[in-house]
Amino acid sequence: MTTHKLGILAQTVRQAAGRAWTALSAGQWLAAAVLFGSGVAAFGLVPGAPQEDVPTQMVLRELTNPLALTRTTDDITTGQHYWREERVARGDTLGNVLARLGVDDPEAHVFLRSNPTARPIYELQPGRPIRVEIDDAGRLVQLRFIASSGELFSVSRDDEQLTASSGPAPADVQWQMASGQIHTSLFDAADAIDLPDAITLQLADVFAGDIDVYNDLQRGDRFAVVYEKRYVDGEAVGAGRIIAAEFTNSGKTYRAFLWRDANGSEAYYGADGAARRAAFLRSPMQYSRITSGFSNARFHPILHTWRAHKGVDYAAPTGTPVRAVGDGQVVFAGLQNGYGNVIEVQHHGAFSTLYAHLSDFAPQVASGAQVAQGEVIGFVGQTGWATGPHLHYEFRVDDEQRDPATVALPDVEPLSPANRRAFIVRIKPALAELELARALPGPVLASAQ
Repeated sequence: MTTHKLGILAQTVRQAAGRAWTALSAGQWLAAAVLFGSGVAAFGLVPGAPQEDVPTQMVLRELTNPLALTRTTDDITTGQHYWREERVARGDTLGNVLARLGVDDPEAHVFLRSNPTARPIYELQPGRPIRVEIDDAGRLVQLRFIASSGELFSVSRDDEQLTASSGPAPADVQWQMASGQIHTSLFDAADAIDLPDAITLQLADVFAGDIDVYNDLQRGDRFAVVYEKRYVDGEAVGAGRIIAAEFTNSGKTYRAFLWRDANGSEAYYGADGAARRAAFLRSPMQYSRITSGFSNARFHPILHTWRAHKGVDYAAPTGTPVRAVGDGQVVFAGLQNGYGNVIEVQHHGAFSTLYAHLSDFAPQVASGAQVAQGEVIGFVGQTGWATGPHLHYEFRVDDEQRDPATVALPDVEPLSPANRRAFIVRIKPALAELELARALPGPVLASAQ
């Protein structure tokens, strides 16, 4: 049985189930998540109500003691000192919180008011925890607080002198699991299961070579994802990278697993080690709608004549970021007749792309600059012959425009034989989590290392 640090939290779309922890032995815990086929979990029965057989699924895991990640306001003694925690309530002052924590230390209050490094602690956002270590007399020994910037702020007493410091918080990275079903859009489905926005956008990017999540999704499509979540002192401070993901679109299932090589570079591959992402994204925009597709005959809104439209127009507000659809080199960035501000990128082989009517270029973009897939290179505008803010995008093969929605896109190189063997071994835990998410009925959240 696999050992995990966090328990399983089963959550439905409309009603969240409570947590249940059962102590088995010192340091060993068992978590059971029961989800009903209707997608609603309950932990009580109305007296006298008829009891029906309900399809359930139980998941049992051996876990380490979760108290390390779920501290309460109960004292944790360390010698003659005491650690306490309080969460900031609406309307709280720092003095209120410290009083609830049992701090009786005028010197510490003066220090916190006067030391410039201590200013972040006055950002008292409701729900944020403050942890202190005090001695028997109520004097402050240590204070720890995660600022809104994500930095860890701390105060410590050494030889009767108080000092303050702040810096990147050392994070404990855990795995989080989620799955959901499409009813209207990916973003609505992600919101229903409290999936972080950063993970939702990554999910769209991971499968961008196969699925346009803005135009291709069907009601009933499903997804599952295993991703990193960072904790500092047991407090969640943000999401990291997707570890594994699965997306079923129109009956076809796609899977992707993260591979980090010895140099630290990252890419996603299928379970067989084949490259997961295409060499090009289908769309240069994350938020947009197509107003004019690729066509051999379109009525031009300015020239008032029928002529070919060898590109795709995406409507979006001025300033919306535009992404490079693939790795390549900028061969032109400047003003070009009816295109207005335009960027041309030469990719490997015979492939090139063009982005027109931009309001501005990204700072790093200039002729000769290298750009990476997904990198922001410009911003939507209305320069050149344009009746409204939009992006005109062209995908070219041997300098001939092709329809980016239908052209066959090349894949990146697969893993080498040596890396592929290591990859298949390394993805097994993530694969197990992914299969668990898919097997459970209804949207579900769970945590595991």
